[in-house]
Amino acid sequence: MRVVVIDGQGGGVGKCLVQALKAALPRQEVLALGTNAAATAAMLKAGADMGATGENAICYQCQRADIILGVVGILQAHSMLGEISPAMAAAVSASPAEKVLLPMERCGLHVVGVGKQTLDQAIQGAVVKARELIEAGS
Repeated sequence: MRVVVIDGQGGGVGKCLVQALKAALPRQEVLALGTNAAATAAMLKAGADMGATGENAICYQCQRADIILGVVGILQAHSMLGEISPAMAAAVSASPAEKVLLPMERCGLHVVGVGKQTLDQAIQGAVVKARELIEAGS
């Protein structure tokens, strides 16, 4: 399974996702895709196996991914203070990959029916879902 984590800005959420994924699934390869070099570096430092940066990398790798993890804003053009380009959002949306998204209201997207939770709780939920998808696909 090709597991991709997408993040931007400082890469803090992506870093936490990578750490939790690697703790739960140590043999699983994780590809870090950052909208900028700082985000990619943070995810690589957290244990991602490979990393790439920028619009082209994100657009290309989304076509090849089996699972994409990130905040819900990666589906919305111009979110993350404008770091998610329309092409990136379209690539994530059009990807055949399963998407495991964290409901971060800072992106201006409100997912009704999802209760308030801490970032740690959301990350643990994302890892549980990713593990289920990986085990089902193996």
